[in-house]
Amino acid sequence: MTSSSLLESRAAMHGRRKWVNRVALAMSMAAMAFGVFWLIWILFETVRMGLGGLALSTFTEMTPPPQAEVGGLANAIFGSLLMVGLATLIGTPIGVMAGVYLAEYGRSGWLGSTTRFINDILLSAPSIVVGLFIYSVWVNRVKNFSGFAGVLALALIVIPVVIRTTENMLSLVPNAMREAAYALGTPKWKVILTITLKSARAGVITGVLLAVARISGETAPLLFTALSNQFWTSNLNEPMASLPVTIFKFAMSPYENWQKLAWAGVFLITVGVLALNVVARTFLRNKH
Repeated sequence: MTSSSLLESRAAMHGRRKWVNRVALAMSMAAMAFGVFWLIWILFETVRMGLGGLALSTFTEMTPPPQAEVGGLANAIFGSLLMVGLATLIGTPIGVMAGVYLAEYGRSGWLGSTTRFINDILLSAPSIVVGLFIYSVWVNRVKNFSGFAGVLALALIVIPVVIRTTENMLSLVPNAMREAAYALGTPKWKVILTITLKSARAGVITGVLLAVARISGETAPLLFTALSNQFWTSNLNEPMASLPVTIFKFAMSPYENWQKLAWAGVFLITVGVLALNVVARTFLRNKH
């Protein structure tokens, strides 16, 4: 092959590669635009419809009966905050400790492999299955829906998310940092607390926030556990209102006042999760 034909072959190959690159880039941009379009539309509708249902009474009044002129979501907001907060407090320590075990002690061995397998199943299991499980082992035995049962269901959703993110973040910490601490005579438990967990702090907190964001909008587990309550209650042994269940019930109704409150609830959940992520990212950025 002469030099001229070789140059022509390389030019043709370069042209084909440029054409394939343009097609791939165009398809990627189109896919991104498709996803962003629906996201913006959803956010726009949430803001447009949600702001119309917001008022002072939304935060001070209980959920109203159909066609009532006054009413709000105070009991549902309180119930969601209480159950999500308690579920996070219960699930986060368990998830972090299990993640630490898998990353630091259980990298090999049957117990670590079995734990990862079970955790993967829990991660992929539909939330309604978790709700049915708590219903069968708790609600059905005590013969009563309760906020505590809702907390248990949400905690079971938090745990596998925190386990996975904690293990992954700790696995990213270089072994050289651990070995340097061991060389100075530092015990392993202190290395984990002061070096590996501290280095992976941002990732672990992000995992907790992901878990909170997930359970904040869960409806199915609460339908089988906490059910709902039209009135204010802080007793975890009684049925308890929550924003997701209230939104589900009100959005499916034909009553205009309930539909407005449903959109207001959607707006509050969206803004709450967004604000939580923004504040956490800002806080972590300033810490580094």
